[in-house]
Amino acid sequence: MADWILLALVGSTTYLLLQKSVARLSKVPWRILWLVMMIPPLLWVLGRQVFQYEMPPLLMLGLFLASYFTSMTLARRGRLQPPPAGSQAGVENTPAERDPETEEGEEEGAAAAPISISEVSREKLNRCFPWNVFYLQSVEYRPQAIICRGNLRADPTEAYEQVQRNVETTFGKRFLVVLQEGFAGKPFFALVPNPAARRSLTRQKEWPLLALGLLLFTFWTTLTAGAQASGVSPDRLLHLPSLLKGLPYAVGILAILGSHEGIRYWVARRHGIKTSLPYFIPVPFVLGTFGAFIELKEPVPNRKVLFDIAVAGPLAGSLVALTMLLVGLVFSTPGDPPAGPEGQPTPISFHRIDPRLSVLLAILARLVLGDQLQPGQVIDLHPLAFAGWLGLVVVAFNLVPVGQLDGGHIVHAIYGQQMGANVGRVTRWLVLLLALTVQPWLLLWALLLFVITSADEPALNDVAELDEGRELLGLAILSWLVLILLPVPPFLQSWLGLA
Repeated sequence: MADWILLALVGSTTYLLLQKSVARLSKVPWRILWLVMMIPPLLWVLGRQVFQYEMPPLLMLGLFLASYFTSMTLARRGRLQPPPAGSQAGVENTPAERDPETEEGEEEGAAAAPISISEVSREKLNRCFPWNVFYLQSVEYRPQAIICRGNLRADPTEAYEQVQRNVETTFGKRFLVVLQEGFAGKPFFALVPNPAARRSLTRQKEWPLLALGLLLFTFWTTLTAGAQASGVSPDRLLHLPSLLKGLPYAVGILAILGSHEGIRYWVARRHGIKTSLPYFIPVPFVLGTFGAFIELKEPVPNRKVLFDIAVAGPLAGSLVALTMLLVGLVFSTPGDPPAGPEGQPTPISFHRIDPRLSVLLAILARLVLGDQLQPGQVIDLHPLAFAGWLGLVVVAFNLVPVGQLDGGHIVHAIYGQQMGANVGRVTRWLVLLLALTVQPWLLLWALLLFVITSADEPALNDVAELDEGRELLGLAILSWLVLILLPVPPFLQSWLGLA
């Protein structure tokens, strides 16, 4: 049953992501792409559940590679061509022309009326770009953007702020000003229609009752999940004393998720960015929830703000989860491992976990349990400890530097959009390799990473770099990801007394 649930989760997530992104980028029907991408997991589940056959990892890898490259080839061959330029020829490609993945960041501006050359004349644009700030050399009119190329002659932050003020003075609130780096690292400006101006004046409603309802429902689903994990049978879930056995787990999970999204909400608001309320995602099986999220309703102004929002959630979630794990380990007990392959770490479970599964878990378990933890033993986790450990795993998943995950935002903020996209492409294969070799419980997440675009959306000022303090903090939080997901290597197992 668990395999079918995982297949349904992968299938539905892939379906929604392709429907949202690839459907408007390629002539090839996105449902065809979905079927091609779902062949490997479908064959894997059918082999296990119907034919009682466990596919070798190399065969699974071959099927997956064939499926991935087939779907990417179909998508690229059917790629919709961008409209021809209006007035300038022979200019280098802009980020919107680079790759289907980078196009997924475009907003609903594509539905706006085409930009009129007569309305946005070269004379008006010249007034927006002082020669001592940005020497304007060429202008390319597109139906949904104006690309302004030239030489940047001032600090990126100062130049952006001055050009933005001039554009607002000349054209009002009609355009958003974007400053990006081209292929050769040469910055250019782009004026794109402002979604807020088109929605004039209609204010997007918040749904506090929906947010509260989802929170209460998630509390119920995590409460029942924690109770069942503590040994309560399903027919006893309406018995209050039995149900309350799941309270430590439910409170722990909600505290971790709530702190992660709550601090992101606060940081975004502090920077003046409108966001939705935090929404929890309840599910009536397995862990009781698939997490929580907030939606930014405005573009991020610069890479510093992008970094602050991205790093705030993992820091807050890690602090709460780490505290719960340490407290829960005090009430956890070591025990003999269940029967299984010799020398292989016990997979994640509500009750027993091998500390060798994670470098961080092994270090914390040795610090808290001391000599109680003997070589080769596993830990019977207290529900609070399991909630803390699960919270750290969720934080680590979000810190994977791919696309619009927190880790993708962080790498983008430190190194820029293009380098961040390249790091994301490499990371997806590294996580898959890790899942196929030493961490099989990561396989589902590794497959989902190939559905997530590797390119993050640009900030409005995507050229101004971070300060040194933020860069060091970003590298430190990414190192935290490695400590959580990597298993304990043999030499460290001996040093910690776990083997």
